[in-house]
Amino acid sequence: MTQTPINALILVCTLSPSPKASSSDLLARQVAAEFKEHQVSSEILRNADFNVEPGVLKDMGGGDQWPQIRQKLLAADILVLATPIWVGHPSSLAQRVLERLDAELSETDEQGRPILFGKVGLVAVVGNEDGAHHVIAALGQGLADVGFTLAAQGSTYWVGQAMHTTGYQDLQQTPEATANATGIATRHAAHLARLLKASTCPAG
Repeated sequence: MTQTPINALILVCTLSPSPKASSSDLLARQVAAEFKEHQVSSEILRNADFNVEPGVLKDMGGGDQWPQIRQKLLAADILVLATPIWVGHPSSLAQRVLERLDAELSETDEQGRPILFGKVGLVAVVGNEDGAHHVIAALGQGLADVGFTLAAQGSTYWVGQAMHTTGYQDLQQTPEATANATGIATRHAAHLARLLKASTCPAG
């Protein structure tokens, strides 16, 4: 059955620039592979590969590269934030994405709706400590605040044993629970994105 083409931008918020191995990047690529099963094309970017200045404007100037990421984000139907857990919180780069998205609250479409209405948000988390639900809640709330719609069970995560060094990328195989969560999250996000593309949120 032919489905409406949709696309996803996956922002990997690891602190490690390419090409260094990253557990967050691995989970992001698994999300992209699952999206492909639902006819969703994906582009994966690492925030650490760009100069994203701190601030709450669309363009902070001075070599700020957020504007080129922003253009890809505005063209995407789905935004995925993939982050490690650091001291129980999302990475600083994930938090910076939310801060930069704050600028979109003042942007509206031709019908007066916030410009990010009609887009779907998804969160993917990895870590070696407790806190995945907290990180998902924090990022999910931030995405919802600026206009993204979240799918039911629209997140996936893996958390390793606390105070140990084995990361997600070190596992011999993907745990069934994580693979199942990734499958559900991507399937629901793709379905919701198509629904919103056909009939987005009403204007006020």
